[in-house]
Amino acid sequence: MTYNNIRERSETIEKQTLCEYASLSSMTKGREKPEKKCEIRTEYQRDRDRIIHCKSFRRLKHKTQVFLSPEGDHYRTRLTHTLEVSQIARTIAKALLLNEDLAEAIALAHDLGHTPFGHSGESVLNQLSKHGFKHFEQSVRVVDKLEKEGKGLNLTYEVRDGILNHTRGKQPETLEGQIVRLADRIAYINHDIDDAMRAGVLQADDIPIEVREIVGNTTSSRINSFVASIIFNSENGVLKMSPAVQKVFDQLHTFMYENVYVSPYAKQEEKKIPDLIGRLFSYFINNPDKMPPEFLAIAHEEDIDRAVCDYIAGMTDPYAISIYEDIYIPRGWNIK
Repeated sequence: MTYNNIRERSETIEKQTLCEYASLSSMTKGREKPEKKCEIRTEYQRDRDRIIHCKSFRRLKHKTQVFLSPEGDHYRTRLTHTLEVSQIARTIAKALLLNEDLAEAIALAHDLGHTPFGHSGESVLNQLSKHGFKHFEQSVRVVDKLEKEGKGLNLTYEVRDGILNHTRGKQPETLEGQIVRLADRIAYINHDIDDAMRAGVLQADDIPIEVREIVGNTTSSRINSFVASIIFNSENGVLKMSPAVQKVFDQLHTFMYENVYVSPYAKQEEKKIPDLIGRLFSYFINNPDKMPPEFLAIAHEEDIDRAVCDYIAGMTDPYAISIYEDIYIPRGWNIK
């Protein structure tokens, strides 16, 4: 068979090798702004590359996952979480003969809209903004509007749908998006256990005995058990774990919410976040000219509330602290 370019060859390989439930790149619903197709990469590969090279992706390395400003090199950040989600999603997609490129693109972009200071920062912005604030909606706004000086990344419909629906509400339309939704939960529940043990919040024996008996007592064994259960129990276009593994998966989530996510150690610094984010929000609402020009433009095009949310949500933890200090903390000065 003769191909005009490498992309067409890749599209043909997808048609020949992926299962009937896979999302073929050649059958995408497309982009809001039509573009000439790449001669080398499929549409989902292009999306993945655009995400990896965007500024919002790079900033994830300095955004909190669970423990605020942890001391040590081995705690997860929003970036390492994203990479773990991507790895898990790709493994499941490949084993089920689904579109690995689509799953990877969704996974890499799913948290681009997360605020500094994790879900604590998200909760504060949600209370302050008249529009409300949800990180999954902001992630779509990042790729649609905020990246590339307001031009956005112009991603495909399927990737945007997977980003928007990766955490709650309706299921993503594609199985690849549904895989990312599961991979997100598998990743964070297991790496949060690992981080909690490193912090001394948990000991290995604290994990419920029935969980340890069914899925193991190490991060790798638990992840492997959950992933394998999805791979070997999914059928007819429906993703699922075995009843026994699903039960301990849910049990493990409940255990973490009761013992880690509300623990004094994990949350000891969170009481400071409402004041920090709140005062930044108030300052920029009243001083929009102090924001970078691109956010001042959003204030004029949409409204000031939306612009301030965009600006604060895009900050890393250290940058938010630095801006707060510049505005509110007195500096020494020299008399010569």
